[in-house]
Amino acid sequence: MAAVHAVRASSLSAGAARAVTAASSCAVSRSTACRAVFSRVPAARSVARTPTFLGGAAKLPVVQAVKTATRQICSSTIRSKYVVKTEGAPDSLEFRAFIQDDEGNTVSPWHDIPLKAGDGLYNFICEIPKETKAKMEVATDESSTPIKQDTKKGKLRFYPYNINWNYGMLPQTWEDPSHANPDVKNSLGDNDPVDVVEISDRVAEIGEVYAVKPLAVLAMIDEGELDWKVVAIRADDPKADKVSDIEDVEREFPGTLEAIRVWFRDYKTPDGKPQNEFGFDDKPQSAAYAKKVIEETNQFWSKLVTRVTDKGDLSLV
Repeated sequence: MAAVHAVRASSLSAGAARAVTAASSCAVSRSTACRAVFSRVPAARSVARTPTFLGGAAKLPVVQAVKTATRQICSSTIRSKYVVKTEGAPDSLEFRAFIQDDEGNTVSPWHDIPLKAGDGLYNFICEIPKETKAKMEVATDESSTPIKQDTKKGKLRFYPYNINWNYGMLPQTWEDPSHANPDVKNSLGDNDPVDVVEISDRVAEIGEVYAVKPLAVLAMIDEGELDWKVVAIRADDPKADKVSDIEDVEREFPGTLEAIRVWFRDYKTPDGKPQNEFGFDDKPQSAAYAKKVIEETNQFWSKLVTRVTDKGDLSLV
């Protein structure tokens, strides 16, 4: 039986929600819409100064407090807009997780959810919640591109052990298999959206949509194909304002970047396959480089959906 559940979201006041809706209806960017919350709703401005909202960080400067509040309200607005409808039993070939908007319309998590979330953030769709091992992914060859469990030779695929972070993808990106990347041994793209490893403490849900901040990127080479791994953190995580680049991740999440690289290097070896390789001498690249990758793959996606690039077996609806 189909089940519909709302993706977890922090609630907004009716006034704040109306402000976001009103600003969004004027065809402005989401960051402008979120800033409108503070310009139109005095209560939203004051909430930025409360210790509860900031997780106890009452001494933060007001400017930083407003920035934090804006990101959290943006993230809440994005998450509350989508719900997940599941069909089929979990751990079955029939299982699908469809994404619906707030009007009940089925949307493609790959094509219809916007890449940019405003304020330098990007939308993230969780495919695999942390500490699980079912290999879930957006079905890029099916209509509406729902999330399903990957298969091999007709059998469901599982990682050999749990993945330790929320794992998913960036909408409206595509790693073009005809593009040879000169920075990474001229490796060709893997024909999928860009992957994201999201390092916050909270366990996300399959199909959950929320804003993230890119922090670094790893250039994984899987059987000769380039498979970018953007490392990011959810915008409303308590540590989000403390991390902006590789050095910050090493300070606030020591050892995490290397743990991610090792996990993806080795996860196929229990099946007798060789280790995956990485470009840039195994080193993660900066947040700026991660954003460059995101922008480039967004351009590849644009060419795909406008049929400049051959779509092959991919679904564009």
